[in-house]
Amino acid sequence: MAVTVRTATRRDVPALASVLADAFIDDPLFLWMIPEDRHRVRRLERFFATDARHHMVPLGATAIAESDGVVAGAAMWAPPGRWRAGTWTSLRLLPGYIAALGRYSGRGKLLEETTEKAHPEEPHWYLATIGTAAAARGGGFGKALMQAGLDRADAEHAPAYLESSKERNISYYERFGFEVTREIVIPDGPTVWAMWRKPR
Repeated sequence: MAVTVRTATRRDVPALASVLADAFIDDPLFLWMIPEDRHRVRRLERFFATDARHHMVPLGATAIAESDGVVAGAAMWAPPGRWRAGTWTSLRLLPGYIAALGRYSGRGKLLEETTEKAHPEEPHWYLATIGTAAAARGGGFGKALMQAGLDRADAEHAPAYLESSKERNISYYERFGFEVTREIVIPDGPTVWAMWRKPR
């Protein structure tokens, strides 16, 4: 099964959002932000589609991994200095985020504020989200996506940064050279782990 990685376009947003919703269905962060089981998949799809369409895909560094034309994984990267959404982008994101999170939108805002305070100031490539559809796990999609992004960062001799929302995923990221730099505790919410990778 050949895995190909390519830059995502706006036309890929529905497939990308579906894959990420499947990948994050049991993620502690999203269980906290979308605690009700009913409609969680639909809400997750709305959340990721909003982020991809209005923020990440226009940055030109979001990638999808495919096999036989079927999207099975996605990674949303932000280039150095461009991870934070500007005022206009934030306004465009807001309706979709409110639709996705509903009465728990305040938790989304709290997450954003807490992680932004902990975000490194040094220029870096930011891996905002990476995920593989459950049925495709173990097929090399995540590895291909990660390697493609890190090869780009290394070519620029730039570090990379991510936040792991699952403690058990830390060892996976460590295989690519990331190291935990701190724990970020969301008030009344879960913990995420900040991870930094020096360029190679």
